[in-house]
Amino acid sequence: MEEKNALLQIRDQLDVLDHQITELYKQRMDLCEQVAEYKIETGKAVFDPVREEQKLDTVASYLDTDFDRKAIRELYQQMMTISRRRQFGILSAHGKTFRADFEKLDAIPKSGKRVVYQGVEGAYAHLAARQCFGTETALRHVKTWKNAMDEVVEGQADYAVLPIENSSHGAVSDIFDLLVRYPALAIVEEVDLHVEHALMSVAGASMDGLKRIYSHPQALGQCAAFLEAHPNIEAVPVLNTAVAAAYVRDHQDPGIAALASELSAELYGLTILQRGVNQEKSNTTRFIVLGRERVYTAGAEKISICFETAHKPGALYNALGNFIFNDVNMLMIQSRPIPEKPFEYRFFIDLEGNLSMPNVINALAGLEDQITSLRILGNYGKE
Repeated sequence: MEEKNALLQIRDQLDVLDHQITELYKQRMDLCEQVAEYKIETGKAVFDPVREEQKLDTVASYLDTDFDRKAIRELYQQMMTISRRRQFGILSAHGKTFRADFEKLDAIPKSGKRVVYQGVEGAYAHLAARQCFGTETALRHVKTWKNAMDEVVEGQADYAVLPIENSSHGAVSDIFDLLVRYPALAIVEEVDLHVEHALMSVAGASMDGLKRIYSHPQALGQCAAFLEAHPNIEAVPVLNTAVAAAYVRDHQDPGIAALASELSAELYGLTILQRGVNQEKSNTTRFIVLGRERVYTAGAEKISICFETAHKPGALYNALGNFIFNDVNMLMIQSRPIPEKPFEYRFFIDLEGNLSMPNVINALAGLEDQITSLRILGNYGKE
């Protein structure tokens, strides 16, 4: 009983201290609001890294142990981050905030547009383009993803449809890298395509006689369980699933087969040996639609961004805190190497929201203040 009473007394003392800390916090935030008003009048930046570092050194010098000095620095870093976020809110109310440079439209224009995709007829990108734009739209295929993006940049096409993520096999990393290389393009829409791979070959072929199966590496990965169950069949990666189907048709060899869409079997006159070869029956590939115009609609519900941080402890943690503080839901995060900076990474994030939403704008304003570069890749909705 005495031990319990002693614990309660300590907790009572902590409660008193917590109340005092809370009151001091309120006083500090009031002063930070005055700082924000001053910065509005003078045009000074919210983030002053020299001043913040000086403050961290000062408060750390008040303590004796390494643990306490490190802990107080972390505590004050969080307080100063919260202060900056409050200041951004005040600046936003005065019209001084993040500018995304995107035009708001009632709808993404599709009628009479020229659309390009990678692969050949029957490819899943072909199916995604048809799903998004309809069968009456002028669809054209090119050899590579880069070719598709070049066509849009050069004005030979209005939109490019490219795969970016699969529900069972993950991100299409090369697309993320290409997005960095093409700042003139923006994501204007996305398409979710249910993907079911069929095994196909020439007439008369059978499972027992197969020696090689051709398909895109992602498709082969999505059918890994099937391939592991047939170890005597070699899996051969090619540029595209429909390219694989065309290859099988051209060679007329009953010892080879392709993993592709059922449409590919129809287009290239192949016989389906087995349907639904992929192990995940809910297998879905997300495609993005890229255009030259930086536009979004009122119904756009996803924002894709790309950014880089300083290469130091806590940089990413502090950056992501802007989304938590502003109640912005993060849907996806990917990292990719920065070629010119060995073993450093840039980050790709999908956010839930719209560029018209104040909490999103405040989150992006705070983020931009804490990182070294930021690009809005697009604000878009589903087809």
